Amino acid sequence: MTKNKKIFYFIISPTIFLFVGCSSAKIPERKGGFTYSSIYFGKVLNPNLKHGIIDGCTTAKGKYQKIHYLFKNNNYYNKGWFLGRNRCRNLLKIDKNGNLIL
Repeated sequence: MTKNKKIFYFIISPTIFLFVGCSSAKIPERKGGFTYSSIYFGKVLNPNLKHGIIDGCTTAKGKYQKIHYLFKNNNYYNKGWFLGRNRCRNLLKIDKNGNLIL
């Protein structure tokens, strides 16, 4: 075994495993911020962003909801609506007959 391979196997490999083994797999604690439908959206500071998230999430769950004036004219509402719709998309429930479950 060459000197470089010995260095790798005895020094670098254990160091890599040490860092990988010590990484945290826990979800970070949510101090403050905004949660809707059990989904954490982070620290939402703007009320229009929050309103957009709620409306977008409601739409993703099968009940269309959007304030068109705000959607077209307020960037925070627009971004919030898309964020809510995309993050809540998996909450849409359909029974085996194809009917929406609310």
